[in-house]
Amino acid sequence: MSAQPLAPPGAARPRAAWHAATVTDVRRETPTAVRLTLDVPTWPGSEAGAHLDVRLTAPDGYQATRSYSIASATPGGVVVLAVDEVPDGEVSPFLTRELRSGDQLEVHGPLGAFFVWRPGQDDRPVQLVAGGSGVVPLYAMAAAHGATGDGTFFRLLYSVRRPEDAFFSDELAALTGPSFELDVVYTRAAPEGWAGPVGRLDKGALAAATIPASHRPRLYVCGSTRFVETIATWLQELGHAAADIRTERFGGL
Repeated sequence: MSAQPLAPPGAARPRAAWHAATVTDVRRETPTAVRLTLDVPTWPGSEAGAHLDVRLTAPDGYQATRSYSIASATPGGVVVLAVDEVPDGEVSPFLTRELRSGDQLEVHGPLGAFFVWRPGQDDRPVQLVAGGSGVVPLYAMAAAHGATGDGTFFRLLYSVRRPEDAFFSDELAALTGPSFELDVVYTRAAPEGWAGPVGRLDKGALAAATIPASHRPRLYVCGSTRFVETIATWLQELGHAAADIRTERFGGL
C-alpha cells in the first residue's frame, strides 16, 4: 500500500465532512474481520492514525454510526479500513458479512489530530504497541513511514491471539528493515516452528521488546480499553513520560 505525506508539518489539516464512498474491494483479513477499500472522490486525504465515522441507513430511515480507524494515509481518493466484527453490533456485522463491491456507504472524516504520526515531525524514535485489531492505525503509521522514506526509527510490538488473527501480517513483514523492527507476541497459539514463548504480554516482555525510556521515544498504544490502560501504566513504570504516550482504545473493559 502506498502512502505519501499529506502535508508538511504545521500545514492545515483537512476539514472533516460527510462523503459518499463506493466499495471497490472486500477481502477477508482474519476469520472475523474484513479489509475494505473505498473510492471516495471528495476525500481530502488523511494522516496516519486518523479515523472516520461510517453511517448506515436502514430502509425505515433508522441510522447507526460507528467510528473506525483508517488503515491508509493518502492525499485523497482511496480509503482503506479493516473492520473486526462485534457479534452484537449494529454496524460491523453488516460491514463484515453483507457488504459487497459496488455498494455505497456514507463516511465522515477525517477525524482525530492527537493520535497521528506525521513524517518529518522530529527525529525521536517511535514505539508502536498494538493489541489485536488495534494495529490498524499503527499499520497506517508504519506504512506511511516506509513509503515516505522517513528516517525515523520505528518499532512495533504486536500482541495477537493466533497467527490467523493478525492484521496486515504480510505487509508488516515486508516493511521490516533497518528503520522498522517488528516484534510479535502470540497469547494463545504460535505458528509452527515458533521459538518464542506463548502467553499474555507482561511488563518484562514489554520492556524487552520496546525502545528504552532513555531514548525518549514517542509512543502510540492502541487496543482494547483494558490492554491500553495496562500497557500505558507499565510504560510509565518503565520510565516513559506520560506526555510521550498517546493512546487510542476501543470497546469496554
